[in-house]
Amino acid sequence: MSHIEPEAKIFACSQSTYLAEKIAKHYGAELGKVTFSTYSDGEFQPSFEESIRGLRVFLVCSTFPSADNLMELLLMIDAAKRASARHITAVIPYFGWARQDRKDKPRVPIGAKLVAKLLESAGATRIMTMDLHADQIQGFFEKPVDHLFASTIFLPYVESLNLDNLTIASPDMGGSKRAYAYSKFLESDVVICYKQRKAANVIDTMELIGDVRGRNVILVDDMIDTGGTLAKAADMMMEKGALSVRAICTHAILSGGAYEKIENSQIKELIVTDSIPLKKQSEKIRAISCAPLFAEVMHMVQNNNSISSKFLM
Repeated sequence: MSHIEPEAKIFACSQSTYLAEKIAKHYGAELGKVTFSTYSDGEFQPSFEESIRGLRVFLVCSTFPSADNLMELLLMIDAAKRASARHITAVIPYFGWARQDRKDKPRVPIGAKLVAKLLESAGATRIMTMDLHADQIQGFFEKPVDHLFASTIFLPYVESLNLDNLTIASPDMGGSKRAYAYSKFLESDVVICYKQRKAANVIDTMELIGDVRGRNVILVDDMIDTGGTLAKAADMMMEKGALSVRAICTHAILSGGAYEKIENSQIKELIVTDSIPLKKQSEKIRAISCAPLFAEVMHMVQNNNSISSKFLM
């Protein structure tokens, strides 16, 4: 007797509808109907407007601040569980609170671990995300985690640039593994920036390990927040003789004065995904959609096919 997988439906949190619609289109399905009722004090309640009993449910929601995004996702997971969905996959293109992956000083929380437990307690049976700030966050979950790499999106674009004398750079020591993975695929040199912070989002000093003279440099990172690190790194590299500096950052948080810093920096182009919606447009910023990647992997999960090829840099 053949095993038939339950039908799959895709739903979105309110701030991730723009991406979920693209994912659903590439998946070949209509985006499911969900409404949000809001009380006068700001409390909200999601409601699935169609039956999901016995189905596989994909809930698309990037959990960037404010915390309402995370709360929406938790409530939708709980609602799906109580509506008798058979499988509940939380599709989190940008996994927020991931920078709190350890105790880096006394008396602070491990926020990423807390979020993992909240998702599991709500009823998620699987997590699908992309370019976690720290790979070990996968170990915070007791449920399967599909950790996708945006390099499958970015590398074809980098190759299309046909850059000579290419060098891949990491803006800090923590991103060296990612930089080496890109350089291995592109057969390029690697340089690393060593920085020290005096406070969150505030750089004290930055030094460059390696030579960029006469090179076209591409900085790679998992996210860009205030833009200070990348702007400082790009300016430093141009001073040291680089021909050009581009940056690849999966998650475009771009808070504070990030847009102005990018515009005023030596960065020739910033390439990001649409895991987080851009607040405004910029001639220097190019967004490449991650929707086809997620739609393809969701199909693989639905059909119980191997997705290991999407885990490789």
